[in-house]
Amino acid sequence: MNTPHHPDLGAALERSRSGLRDSHRRSLTRLLFVITGSALVVFACLQAMNGFWWVAFGELTASSLLFFGVFRLRSSPHLQQWIYGYLVVLFAFFLVIMLLPDASVSAFVWVLMMPVLAYLLLGKREGLILSAPFMLLGGVIYFIHLGQVNSAYVVIDLLNMTLCAVLMLTFIHMYEIRREEAEERLVELAQSDFLTGLANRSSFQSTLTRTIAECDRSGSGFALVIMDIDHFKLVNDTLGHDAGDHVLRDVAVSLTERLRTTDFVARLGGEEFGLILRDVKPAHAYELMDELRQRIADRELAYGDAQIRITASFGVAQWPEHGRQAETLFCVADRCLYNSKSAGRNRVAAPLTAKSDGYLSDIAVQCAR
Repeated sequence: MNTPHHPDLGAALERSRSGLRDSHRRSLTRLLFVITGSALVVFACLQAMNGFWWVAFGELTASSLLFFGVFRLRSSPHLQQWIYGYLVVLFAFFLVIMLLPDASVSAFVWVLMMPVLAYLLLGKREGLILSAPFMLLGGVIYFIHLGQVNSAYVVIDLLNMTLCAVLMLTFIHMYEIRREEAEERLVELAQSDFLTGLANRSSFQSTLTRTIAECDRSGSGFALVIMDIDHFKLVNDTLGHDAGDHVLRDVAVSLTERLRTTDFVARLGGEEFGLILRDVKPAHAYELMDELRQRIADRELAYGDAQIRITASFGVAQWPEHGRQAETLFCVADRCLYNSKSAGRNRVAAPLTAKSDGYLSDIAVQCAR
């Protein structure tokens, strides 16, 4: 059985701090370092010409650190620390520029850039926490810069700045909320089977890989089960594909009703389902699947005037007894499922219950190749 590796989209989403993945945030941060470092060189020259030597020195020092960061960020594991350091220093620099005695009114437009950079690089929650205080301080400095608010012109300037800052922060925050919701929905659709609502094959493979890693660390075991509905094609041929879809949905309900919250079930494709049973011994896994097999066989499903009764066959493999790799476990479970079908269907087959220990060795050897 082919079991290609798929990216775990759910885990990737949890690790993502913004709409950008870490590789994209790294590239964007390096680009911002280049742009900011180059701009600071120009501004340092202008500040020196205006007589602000201490500002010019600070800008040249910051520019040197940024160019160093461009090369350091290629492989640094501390991306988040670099981003926070960059944004905090940059926002503080914006405030310093605003505090200069001869500060230009146009310098205050940098307040509007704070939420853009913070949300883009840090995401909704951390972006708000970092940008809001700096924006508030920028507003206070702008108010002080205007002097006495004693004319309509000054009030208009103050309102323009305040409204723009509030609207910018609000719009970006609302956008991030909607983006996160849309991304979560897309990930859910990408990892779900549209017919049954169960996880799909890609999600199952990711969960299996993660389960192996977790059990390898904890020393616990689990069972991998492949289940196939017997003579499913007959249902489609005699009653139609709608009846077949009805059967698949009913089987999905039976599986989710019986399994524990720690277990995982997915539709692998067609009439085939996959199950991961956490923290079970081989004998218990066999008993659990035999009980589930009987539950499905006893169930009578009404479809129009017809009454549909189905059975299912199961193949069970145990980690780590029957293999430590996902491919090996799939192979063992698939061979057991094949033997279950060959022996008459409507039964559970596991290597430990099949023929002899020598047979188990044959399966393990064949699947390991």
